[in-house]
Amino acid sequence: MRAALWLVALFAVAVAISLFAGNNQAAVTLFWPPYRVDLSLNLSLLLAVGLFVLIHLALRAFAAVFSLPVQARRWRAQQKERAMYAALMDSLSHLVAGRFIRASRAAESALVQEQGLDLLVTELGADSGHAPQRAVQLRALAHLVAAESAHALQNRAVRDQHLQQALQQPVQRQAVELREGIELRAARWALDDRDPVTALARLSQLPQGVARRTLALRLRLRAARLARHTADALDTARLLAKHGAFSAPAAQSILRGLALELLAGAHDPQQLQKAWSLLDAAERDMPEIAVQASTRLLMLGGDAALARQWASPAWEQMVQSATALPDELQSRLVQTLERSMDALDVVWLGRLEDGLQARPRDALLQYVAGMACLKRQLWGKAQQLLSQAVLGLKDAGLQRRAWRALAQLAEERGDAAAAQQAYRRLAES
Repeated sequence: MRAALWLVALFAVAVAISLFAGNNQAAVTLFWPPYRVDLSLNLSLLLAVGLFVLIHLALRAFAAVFSLPVQARRWRAQQKERAMYAALMDSLSHLVAGRFIRASRAAESALVQEQGLDLLVTELGADSGHAPQRAVQLRALAHLVAAESAHALQNRAVRDQHLQQALQQPVQRQAVELREGIELRAARWALDDRDPVTALARLSQLPQGVARRTLALRLRLRAARLARHTADALDTARLLAKHGAFSAPAAQSILRGLALELLAGAHDPQQLQKAWSLLDAAERDMPEIAVQASTRLLMLGGDAALARQWASPAWEQMVQSATALPDELQSRLVQTLERSMDALDVVWLGRLEDGLQARPRDALLQYVAGMACLKRQLWGKAQQLLSQAVLGLKDAGLQRRAWRALAQLAEERGDAAAAQQAYRRLAES
């Protein structure tokens, strides 16, 4: 449609010209004494148009000649800009490929090309169109690549120099995320240098939104564990588990390990109770944590009733199923309850009896119930339960204590033969 309209317009112009010039009898007379020149109006118009075109072409030619230096500088700026981006791409490619020396050289070459381009842009003017739109981001990225390469080569002096130059770049809207990435990389480098204090300091300077990203939380977790800040590490691990950074088994394992480390760091009952208060309800219900906390409390001379209260979740799981807890953990739980039996209350006696009724053939439950009866001087019941338990106990330590208790019971009732046999079995175990 457009071509048809142009064709119609061309025919209209041709018709107008033919109507104007076909029967035009007008003339133009030029007087130049003593000469006189007569020209038709059509020829005068043609000469005028030709003179205009000639002058225009001459002016264009003069302008092109005088603009040659500017065009040359623009061409050089274009070549430097292309070389700068090519060097930056080469540095990234070498860095990914593990060619760290070449990556560092290519990044430094990009910086040199960028400096030369700045000089040319200054000569051409800011409005020349050859100034990189993201020059700050480009310089920071080149310094980051050079610093990463130096870090891989264990050249900390060069790495820190490029890091400072990258951080000294003015903050612009396009380079905000890159600056955040540089801070995160610097924190990771500090962790690689086994310097958790510097890593935590850099992470604390991040904005709140950046500090809650998964990458930042992972770095904070590593730094806190390396710095022995177990409470902070535990809080960070909870956030990572909440964000789905770990699988469910891995998250549970990490939280359990940190909780056990927090409990192991307590050196008196007050510190242990404070550490226990920092745990979540789900963490307190973990049998490993409950048994470790109650055992640690008894070792530090804490309240036995409180120790039994902490061990309650593990005890309930043990009573419900014989395979709910590992054998070693069940043995530790029984030992903890045995150490706290001097002040055993009626509630726990009922729990022991209920557990024994639920699983009357469980050797561990027979043992702990028998020791409880022994503490309360129920000699006959203790003799019966321990005699049954000693044959099924898998833990050598518990088995030795059971034989020792049976020997003491035999001595109490004056049965020297049974006492001698129990001591012999104690020596053999």
